[in-house]
Amino acid sequence: MNRRDFLFATAGAAALTSCKPAPTPGAKAVLRFGHFPNVTHVQGLVAHHMSRQGKGWFEPRLGMDVEWYTYNAGPSATEAIFARSLDVTYIGPSPALNAYAKSKGKEIRVLAGAANGGSSLVVRPGANIHSPGDFRGKKVGTPQLGNTQDVMARAWLVSQGFHVTLTGGDVIVLPTQNADQLSLFAKGDLDAVWTAEPWVTRLELEAGGKIFVEDHDTNVTLLVSSAKLVKERPELAKKLVAAHKELTLWIKEHPAEAQAMIKAELKDLTKTEPKDVLLEKALGRTVLTDEISRSSLDMMVSSAQKAGFLKDIPDLTQLIPSL
Repeated sequence: MNRRDFLFATAGAAALTSCKPAPTPGAKAVLRFGHFPNVTHVQGLVAHHMSRQGKGWFEPRLGMDVEWYTYNAGPSATEAIFARSLDVTYIGPSPALNAYAKSKGKEIRVLAGAANGGSSLVVRPGANIHSPGDFRGKKVGTPQLGNTQDVMARAWLVSQGFHVTLTGGDVIVLPTQNADQLSLFAKGDLDAVWTAEPWVTRLELEAGGKIFVEDHDTNVTLLVSSAKLVKERPELAKKLVAAHKELTLWIKEHPAEAQAMIKAELKDLTKTEPKDVLLEKALGRTVLTDEISRSSLDMMVSSAQKAGFLKDIPDLTQLIPSL
């Protein structure tokens, strides 16, 4: 089994909410929508909370019900799309590109951008990491094997001259769910973590972490759908993109109201209410957008190849449909 096959063989186990089978013919139209409990998935958090309140954002604009599913990281969500149990999701670029490559360009489509930045490499106080060379022999946590931050961490370590393998090397990269990262970091079982907000800020505020590398430019969250949705329901795909863009603008124009929804939704999903100071800091590092950055996608392809996750990938033109 090669590395890419291993990635997708193990991805399904990490879903936070199990997916239901595809709807039967004649059933009421439902859009199955995914996101992660991360601040970098702002639009997903806000829209999910609106649905939870019975005041859905996407429902009236699409003319159909929405079922929400949450995942720890991207590979789990793309596996759900492959299984025809998810239609659309907010997701990072690395798993989207990996899924595109695995399906030879047939399964995944990027509909819009959602957020830039919002992820960082955080080092533990006492780990004696002051320069890139100090990572030798250290343990670095990432959210999930093959997710965006996992690929970024591995590619960065390789660029620093380290030999990094799936199970070891000069630096040990340990895919670990975000909630577990915080406790392991605090106990000293992880020396550093590359993750996304709000976990970056939690590592800072709750465990004394220091940011070593901060990403500002990566198109860290995308709106992605199955190719089947775009091909068979192009008008729905157009409405979905329009509603996403409208939501992005609404959040920018109503920051206080949006933050309250994000706080409430994170509490519902994680059973822990984030503090306002944490959310303000995390949101300040996350730049909302609806634009797809082709240069960011190209850079992520390069990083995934450097990390050993991608060998061949179809031309990206088909990945981004004209709607």
